[in-house]
Amino acid sequence: MKPVLIISTYPDKKSILKISHDLVKNKIIACVNISKIDSVYSWNDKIQNSSEYIAIFKTVTKNKVKLKKKITETHPYDVPEIAEIDITSINKSYLNWLIESTN
Repeated sequence: MKPVLIISTYPDKKSILKISHDLVKNKIIACVNISKIDSVYSWNDKIQNSSEYIAIFKTVTKNKVKLKKKITETHPYDVPEIAEIDITSINKSYLNWLIESTN
């Protein structure tokens, strides 16, 4: 089984925590890293500057479709970022924990 990272940004920490607890409880993800960031982007023909939170969801390939669906269904943004990063290298003990946490 391969590890996968799914990245998304959220407007506030509360919205990430709400989905994250459910995802960990249901073993769709092993964990999520949450960090405050500053973003610059174009929206409605204007350059925007805003503070957001980035979420790095850690899971395995068998759960990535469920995870993306859940993010899409619960995300507060009209156009959420859902970016998948394939992992080409990971230490064995962490991979074992990731697999155990998502089974």
